[in-house]
Amino acid sequence: MSKSAAKKIQAIRGMNDLLPSESPRWQFFEAKVRQLMHRYGFDEIRTPIVEQTALFARSIGEVTDIVEKEMYTFDDRNGDSLTLRPEGTASCVRAAMEHGLLHNQTQRLWYQGPMFRHERPQKGRYRQFHQVGVETYGFDGPDIDAEVILLSARLWQELGLLEHVTLELNSLGSTDARAAYRDKLVAYFEQHHDVLDDDSKRRLTSNPLRILDSKNPAMAEMLNGAPQLMDHLDEESRTHFEQLKAMLDAAGIDYVVNPRLVRGLDYYCRTVFEWTTTALGSQGTVCAGGRYDGLVEQLGGKPTPAVGFAMGIERLILLLETLDLIPEEALGGCDVYLLPMDDNATIVALTLAEKLRSELPTLRLQLHCGGGSFKSRMKKADKSNAPVAVLLGEDELAEQAVTLKFLRDDREQLRVSQAELTATLQNLVSH
Repeated sequence: MSKSAAKKIQAIRGMNDLLPSESPRWQFFEAKVRQLMHRYGFDEIRTPIVEQTALFARSIGEVTDIVEKEMYTFDDRNGDSLTLRPEGTASCVRAAMEHGLLHNQTQRLWYQGPMFRHERPQKGRYRQFHQVGVETYGFDGPDIDAEVILLSARLWQELGLLEHVTLELNSLGSTDARAAYRDKLVAYFEQHHDVLDDDSKRRLTSNPLRILDSKNPAMAEMLNGAPQLMDHLDEESRTHFEQLKAMLDAAGIDYVVNPRLVRGLDYYCRTVFEWTTTALGSQGTVCAGGRYDGLVEQLGGKPTPAVGFAMGIERLILLLETLDLIPEEALGGCDVYLLPMDDNATIVALTLAEKLRSELPTLRLQLHCGGGSFKSRMKKADKSNAPVAVLLGEDELAEQAVTLKFLRDDREQLRVSQAELTATLQNLVSH
């Protein structure tokens, strides 16, 4: 065999396997999200992970970092240019337009799934990453802005994160107001051209608002003196923003107005917001969103107000782990390990396991398979993390009984009849 053929095939850098020891953390988070979306009346949408490249070029912007540097784009066999989705909003808009979901109606949608960007992998940021997002269509008032923020705040509260995150708000104003502000900002930056780093000089002609987001300490003083968008808002956007703040005040949601908060994507207007944390070092943003009233029209539809957000699942799982906020019962394992003590008990154990699963649908029961010595079987029972092992041996078969062995508590073994087993386990195992 050649060296190349013998070389181990490994996962692509920045695209990670989710191992069985890790998946319970994700299931815990995803279950919280799914329940919350249901309670708020949001409907799930699932879109393909591959779209026409033009969708992202037109929505995100040809001269953004994402389109220029980060997208996974390829030609398929028909010669069409396709792209692995780098974010979820454009796909959601495309699906809603294609299937007539925006015609004289409002929509509250949510999604979760993988996104793809060719970035330098680092902790909390990967080339295949996963997001939860919400997108709402047809609501032009600040009440829907407030509701999506309140939804995210409730998620933090239920995960135990609310005291560890900060809500930052800003308004980008209307398209016209932002264009006028952009001209003033470019003129200011050109006066300080010698202070700009290479990245900012490149953005000066393509996306100057993103320069405000720079973390370069050498530019901090210059940026602090830059014109503020809040001073150039149109009256309608200013009223919208004041009403949003009043709603958040009434709901008891703390926030900080950050005049330098901008979005990296071209389609945002008016409200923008981020939830940030100091618990993860430089990876501070855990959720970001805002209003994008012009995107549907930009993609060929009728003008449609829209607002939403996206949050990175990897980063939130990392935050929950860092703060030790994932409950132990959510970390996997089973409730009961059903163990035939020798091969003669295998058939009875198999049928008993199915009976228990029918009668106790929420019971997490693992049946021992694969034979082995009694010692090796008990080792597997212990490794399952189950608090209780149900033993079936020669004596138990003769008596139509089982022995309950408590693997985590110092308690006496308990012999019960197979007929009583369901009721006994129901009392022992709480859910």
